[in-house]
Amino acid sequence: MPPTIDKVDPNLSTIEKPLPIKEINSFEKETILKFKTDLDSVSISYANSKVAADQLRSRLKEDLRLGTISFDNIKTAFANQLVDKIIPHWYGTPWSFGGHTDVPNQGKIACGYFISTTLRDMGININRYKLAQKSPVDEAKMISCGAVINLINQDTPEKAFEEIDILTKEGLYFIGFDEGHVGYLLKREGQLFLIHSNYLSPVSVCMETLKESRVFKRFTKFHLVSISHNDILLQRWLDDGLVL
Repeated sequence: MPPTIDKVDPNLSTIEKPLPIKEINSFEKETILKFKTDLDSVSISYANSKVAADQLRSRLKEDLRLGTISFDNIKTAFANQLVDKIIPHWYGTPWSFGGHTDVPNQGKIACGYFISTTLRDMGININRYKLAQKSPVDEAKMISCGAVINLINQDTPEKAFEEIDILTKEGLYFIGFDEGHVGYLLKREGQLFLIHSNYLSPVSVCMETLKESRVFKRFTKFHLVSISHNDILLQRWLDDGLVL
């Protein structure tokens, strides 16, 4: 916390003395250098997370072959790696309708590209451009790989929330908002969270509780498909199979 000033002499005036030009130039160079270094650090950290996801996939595939783990272990490991290791790099990346950066916090990203890029970087063999340019329902179909897509169509967001809560269990889902928006839905310890590139405040990638999300409250129709409980999708991830 900054220090507080107990008393200010009303007769005391302060005149700011400008820094010499040499010091200003030095400060600007240091600031630019630090900013560049921070961005480089994010890029390196993100690259390492992608490598870790690929190593996780190889390890899980071998363990499954050996019979030392169950498919449920793979579901949990996949969701945790994506939610806790890949996605956090993107928090704070600005939203833009046409944004399609594939580097966190460098450029801007639209909601569809946030989903397709993070799935690709998790190691799912997917065309991020093709997926991102689809409508929410067609994105759901592509991610589902033929699995069930739940349609939620209620009179109010409150009723929609109740239905979503009933339909979901612990894990990660794709959620399409009618024809207007897409994101991840995470259920963790019984609580529902929305992870998305938010076109409302803070106008960036964020995670928020679903019930309090301003975007969620604008819709009553949703398309919901499981990611972490989708055996076909996760088997394709393990085998590096193409998701069309």
